[in-house]
Parts: sequence; structure tokens; C-alpha cells
Amino acid sequence: MASVSNKKHPQGLDYIEVSTALCKARIFLQGAQIDFFQPTGKPPLLWVSEADDYLPGSGIRGGVPVCWPWFGMHSNPAFPQHGFARTRLWHLKHSHIHNEEVELVFGLEIAVDDRQFWPHNTEVEVHFRLTDTLAVSLVNRNLGDSHVSLTQALHSYFPITDIHALSARGFSGAKYIEFGEGPYAQEGDEVGFDRETDRVYTDLGPCQTLHTPDGVIEVSREHSQSAVLWNPWIDKSQRLARFRDEDYLTMVCLEAANVLEDKVELAPGQTHTLTTHIRWR
Repeated sequence: MASVSNKKHPQGLDYIEVSTALCKARIFLQGAQIDFFQPTGKPPLLWVSEADDYLPGSGIRGGVPVCWPWFGMHSNPAFPQHGFARTRLWHLKHSHIHNEEVELVFGLEIAVDDRQFWPHNTEVEVHFRLTDTLAVSLVNRNLGDSHVSLTQALHSYFPITDIHALSARGFSGAKYIEFGEGPYAQEGDEVGFDRETDRVYTDLGPCQTLHTPDGVIEVSREHSQSAVLWNPWIDKSQRLARFRDEDYLTMVCLEAANVLEDKVELAPGQTHTLTTHIRWR
């Protein structure tokens, strides 16, 4: 029988535990961040570094961090990278179970201190739909009377037994920027990994696949023509917080995004929903 229950991590973080005939999952209130999703009878679909300490105030190094209301570095270098939402406490607004399908909706109240980063009158929610597929949606509503512009990403980490054996596919016809240079035209459909990879793709089709030694992970997107493909490789792994030196061997990020020319533009009263669907194929 499907269940949704409130739990507390040993380090003090509150989370929602989901158990159904179709999957098991864990979603933290901090960041509205899912760090575990496993369809029944299949391997887990998300990766978390064993070096992460799950401390309050630090985003979890893995799962699906929510980058909002900007992706990457802000034009003001004093602002937090990837926005402030991933380290804030969200609240569970709604939960629903029907025929072993679980839907959860998390909302974020913008604190007074965070108005320095985001003075706009908007509403943001993260929606989860949990079956044998993981669906995550980032919903923005402009409640004000002026135009709002933002960038965002669902920073999904995936488990890879051996990065050297990974083939990422579905990139034909896209263009990308890497290390601040480009845009470059994607050559062919497939991307392999033998160095640090940090590509921001645009003009990208709605579905990509990760061909791993354990099977094929399918990552699709709605209301997004941009995505980020990332592996830090050797040198950067040694500089990252809450990340082991050898972690680059067992993970890759393929992130549904609205970045660069694909940024979200919201007129007064307008809503935008970015969705990613993740499954073993």
C-alpha cells in the first residue's frame, strides 16, 4: 500500500519518504530536493556523493538540486551560485495518492532577507509525480504587474558505473557553449567522456539518453530547449566541496534547463512550467 510519511535525517534535515508498489523516494524540505528515487525491481536513478554530510544550509551534492531563480553565477558575484532556493526550507503544500501514483507539491515563501536577490512578486512551486518514472516540474507564476525574467535548472545527477563507458545520445543538431566559449555546433548525436565536460546546450531536442553499463536512462524535457551536460573530471573533482576525488568516475549531470536565449520571460499573470521526466528505458 502506498505511503507518504514525514521523517528526519540524523543530521536534522526533514524529508518526505515515499513508498509504493512502483517506487521508493526521498525528498528533503531543504531545497525541495529529491536525493533518492528507485523504481521497483530496478537500480536507483539518482546519484549522491558519499562525501555529502547533509548539513542544514548546504545543498546536497546529488539528486536533483533546484537552481532558481538563476542558473550559474549571478552578475552580482556576491549572490549565491545557482540561486538561493536550493538551500532554503520549502513546505509541502499538497500530497495525493491514487492507484500507487504519488503527487507532491512544494512551495517556497520568499523570506525578507532573500528579497535582496528576488524582489519580484512571483510564486514558485516544485511538483513531483512518482510512478515507475520520476517527473519533476518547476512552476513559476508572475503575480505582479511588471515583466519578470529568470533562468533555472533541475540539476539532475545520475549514477554511472564507469564514466569511460558512458555514451550520452540525443544531441544532434544542437549547439553548445563550454567554458565560456562558443556557441559550437554539435558534431554528431553522441557525446563521450575523456576530460572535464561542462556544456550548456541550446536548440536541443526534447529527449536524451545515457547509455550506461547498467542500462539506458532516458531524460526528457518539457518547455525547455536547453540543458546542461556536466562531469568535473579529475582536477575539478579535487576542488569541489562534498565531493570525493574519484566521484567523477561514477556520475554525470544532465540537467533540464531554461538558460541563455531559452530563459523564462513572464508577463504579468503568466505561468511557466519546466518539467523533466526520468526513467530506466
